[in-house]
Amino acid sequence: MAEEGKSAIESARTWVSQHKLRAVGSLWLTGLAGSFAYNWSQPNMKTSVKIIHARLHAQALTLAALAGAAVVEYYEHKSGEKAKRYEKHL
Repeated sequence: MAEEGKSAIESARTWVSQHKLRAVGSLWLTGLAGSFAYNWSQPNMKTSVKIIHARLHAQALTLAALAGAAVVEYYEHKSGEKAKRYEKHL
C-alpha cells in the first residue's frame, strides 16, 4: 500500500482523501459487524433489540465519518490541490 517515498500513514491518508465515500461505507460495514458481534454476546437481550442497537451504533459512526469527510473536503478546497485547480474559476 505504501508508495515510493510515502509512509504507510501518508499513503492511507491519500487513499481516504481520494475515496471518501468508499471509506465511509467501509467504516459503516465494520461498525455494523462489530456492533452485531458485541450485541450477540449479551444474552439478556431480544434479537430485535440487538439488531436495532447494531443499526443505531453503525448509524452514529457513519454520521461521524460523514462529518469528518466534510471537514476534509472543506480543508482540501481551502488549501489543497483542489484550491489550485478551482482558483481560476473564482
